[in-house]
Amino acid sequence: MNISIAKHDELQDWNARLIEAGRDPVNTRRVTNLGTFRAYVIAYLRAHARVHQGLTQLVRQLQPTPQGLPLEIYCFTSTTAWGEYEGIQADIFDHLLAIMPEFGLRVFQEPSGRDIQLLRGDERAAPAAEAR
Repeated sequence: MNISIAKHDELQDWNARLIEAGRDPVNTRRVTNLGTFRAYVIAYLRAHARVHQGLTQLVRQLQPTPQGLPLEIYCFTSTTAWGEYEGIQADIFDHLLAIMPEFGLRVFQEPSGRDIQLLRGDERAAPAAEAR
C-alpha cells in the first residue's frame, strides 16, 4: 500500500472517531509537509539496499530550537567498514537534502559574518572577479 494513502486513511479514521466522540473538530489530525517528509524518509530507509533491514530504524522530530525543528534519523548500515559506512551516510543525506524542497522544506543554516557583510553590500566580502 502506498504510504501516503495509508497515512490518509489513518488520519481519516482517527478524525472520524474524534468527531463521533463529540470532540471539537479543531483537534483533528492533519497531513503536514514535515510529517509527509518523515514518512518518505522511513520508506526510503526501508527500501535502501545498504541500510540493515533487521535493525532499528527511527525517524523522529526533536524539540524545536530557535534554529529550527531538528529531525533525527537513526539506522544501521549493512556494513561495519568505516569508509563504506561514511559513504552510505553521505549518500543518504545528499538524497534527503536534495529532495526536501519537494516537500516545501528547507535546511536552516546560521548566517556567517560573511553572509551579513554580503547583505550589507560590503564589496570587500564579495568574491573577486575572475581573471580572463
